[in-house]
Amino acid sequence: MRMRNVILMAPAAVVVWLLAFSWHPASAQEKGTDGKKVRYPGAVRPTKAPPPGPSGPVPRMPDGKPDFSGIWNAQRELPGDSEPEMLPWAAALTKQRTENYSADDPEARCVPGGVPRATPYHVQMVQTPTLVLMLFEGNIHTFRQIFLDRKEHLTITEPLWYGDSIGHWDGDTLVVDTIGFNDKFWFDMAGHPHTTQLRVIERYHRRDLGNLDVEVTIQDPGAYSKPWVQHRLATLVTDFDILEYICNENNQDPGRLVGDAH
Repeated sequence: MRMRNVILMAPAAVVVWLLAFSWHPASAQEKGTDGKKVRYPGAVRPTKAPPPGPSGPVPRMPDGKPDFSGIWNAQRELPGDSEPEMLPWAAALTKQRTENYSADDPEARCVPGGVPRATPYHVQMVQTPTLVLMLFEGNIHTFRQIFLDRKEHLTITEPLWYGDSIGHWDGDTLVVDTIGFNDKFWFDMAGHPHTTQLRVIERYHRRDLGNLDVEVTIQDPGAYSKPWVQHRLATLVTDFDILEYICNENNQDPGRLVGDAH
């Protein structure tokens, strides 16, 4: 196991850098002190694919289905995806949040990141024939459950951060359908919003030992005029254990996260 330091509190600048690992609008920018255009932190978007993971055959469960168990280097977004087609209120709010330097980002306040927020932290997947668990190293060190033995969603009486996720197999691809969200989390650092009408469809395909392709489709007629499709890649790490990460403890960053340029 490769040991690392456990970070209980990161400086605000580090938090901003970490949260930038997600899709953001390419248009947001300001002028720096030298007069050149400088993009806001939330305007960063991937320009090339991350390095691939290790090669080898796909591990399989006793029933022959791919086994996603392992520690994955997040779900890093890939270049080339289309920009979302937002309703006017959602576009205006995203612009406001981005140009405010993401100062109100809920993730910096140690609440769950929701689905399908991409982060630079590691995720451990644990798979059984009836349940897939996702253990999140970052933020509040929480978990998500994907139920494989249910065909219908639960009746949601209280909106959830991670929603209610049920999965089924389409050949070797795990398809996950999630509903029941609250409207509190952001999709990314840019601040793309959503409503409680949100439905997320994820397709997980382990193409070999170390590379997990993820397609995410965001369906929310309350905020977007058409589904927003994202493509991501998670890579396997084999010399690593996720460690405790407590964002809440002594979190002094929110007071430093301001929208004014200095």
